[in-house]
Amino acid sequence: MFLPLLQAAGAASSQTLMSVVPFIAIIAIFYFFIIRPQNKKQKETQKMIDALKKGDKIVTIGGIHGTVSQTKEKTVIVKVDEGVKIEFNRSAIAGVVSESSTKSDKKADESKESPKEDSSDSEKAE
Repeated sequence: MFLPLLQAAGAASSQTLMSVVPFIAIIAIFYFFIIRPQNKKQKETQKMIDALKKGDKIVTIGGIHGTVSQTKEKTVIVKVDEGVKIEFNRSAIAGVVSESSTKSDKKADESKESPKEDSSDSEKAE
């Protein structure tokens, strides 16, 4: 007597479960591909902003390059040129420019200016 009711209830719960599984999968995909990486990047950016100190070479969100001359609680004073200082919110700092990246940029520029001879040209001359 109760057996048909139990079978109907079991079928309904499995159908409900099967309709919920895709939603759970979509939420998991959003978490691992969108939300988690964004939170990770936000934490790294906040750590970089908190670690700003005098003498750091920075780039702002607007593309202004300069050197930190003074730090305050919520702002940073950036020396852009001789006698030119601008005060920015810490949140306007896009990144700290490392010395190694500027050196590699200079090397890349130098290699563009002085192209090397092709080995095939030197072989023809001999």
